[in-house]
Amino acid sequence: MAVAVRDTNQGTGEPSLTDLIERSAELKGELVAFAQSARFDRWLTPALLEAAGPERQLDEGEAIRIIDHFILRYRLPDGSTVVDRFVAGRRDLTAVDREMLLGWRDPVEGIFEIQRKDGDAVILLNLVDDLEYRTYSNVGRAAFRGVSKRGFLHARLVPVRSADGVWLVSGALSYYPKSSAAQIAQVALQLATHQPELVFRNPEKIEQGWQRMREDRAAFIEFCGGDELVLPPAEAEDRLNAYYLHRQEAAVAGQPDRARGRRLPGLDLPFFELPRELADSDTIGVIYDEVDGLNFYPDYGMLRDLFTDPALAGRRRHQNLLRKYLHEESIAPLPIRRLVAAHPETGDAVFRKLLRKPGFTWSEHGEALLRRRKPWYYANEPRPGVSVIGDRLSALVTGRR
Repeated sequence: MAVAVRDTNQGTGEPSLTDLIERSAELKGELVAFAQSARFDRWLTPALLEAAGPERQLDEGEAIRIIDHFILRYRLPDGSTVVDRFVAGRRDLTAVDREMLLGWRDPVEGIFEIQRKDGDAVILLNLVDDLEYRTYSNVGRAAFRGVSKRGFLHARLVPVRSADGVWLVSGALSYYPKSSAAQIAQVALQLATHQPELVFRNPEKIEQGWQRMREDRAAFIEFCGGDELVLPPAEAEDRLNAYYLHRQEAAVAGQPDRARGRRLPGLDLPFFELPRELADSDTIGVIYDEVDGLNFYPDYGMLRDLFTDPALAGRRRHQNLLRKYLHEESIAPLPIRRLVAAHPETGDAVFRKLLRKPGFTWSEHGEALLRRRKPWYYANEPRPGVSVIGDRLSALVTGRR
């Protein structure tokens, strides 16, 4: 289908926006066929079956979303994506084609409020990252028929060109009228709190997040008496719930007009519950770090005992726990660094025993050890552990216009 849009590159020798969008439709069709070929069946089919559940039922929109996510984001065993393999195997692609396709590996996921229509485009405000996106569809304006201002779209967007600020819908669209604002706001809020990396596409939110985290950490230290706790699981839950209740009460006291006449959700309910793998531990380490944020560590008391008394390094149970802390991807370098810093006179002895390397010293070899065991931690810039909610999402959550 031909797409009528404003062309901004006439006379420059570069493809027009019309050309790029039409070309995107061709490439996407070829890419989808490539992903659904037999070579990827061992990875795609299980994802579809899992989504279909025991009833083996999956609506078309959800199937399209899963396939689209698989194409753009799924990491194959060698670390590549389907897009990577498609580009690598197509020598006929132009440089412009390659730039477009490789840009699709970093889509924007979100819940979008429709600000207005502008020709064939819609201007969308992402409630998660609080940024506007000028968005087209490679099937033309028909994709946005029936959507109206202040309604909402659940969508995935990909760039047309990485530097232009023009975006394309990728995969299925789900539309919700403005009367669904309260429910949609809760979905967007869950995305923002459970996947903060979606929020931090907005550089302003990164700095705001660091500031909020500094404030929250200072409040935690004041309430708990320090930035590190070692407690049995039940006591850790009670202490954290008492802290969160304290924080909410302080927030309510700071905004009495907004809270007046409203029952505040959560004041009589638990805020925090440990996952089972932590709840079964003898002790929990609760550390609120200025960079890594608030984290929880299993059997941290036992690990601390090991660094206090390096003779325990000869015990299999303590050795296995330290190995777990070194190998487990869910555990950052923070707790090991903390314990070595707190016990510099015994840290070397612990690792010499564990690694069977008599010449090991933490000052000389410790950082290299962590980088080998936890390369994922060093692969990206640190991000705040506190999500920052934009003004529009905040207004929708609280029912304000």
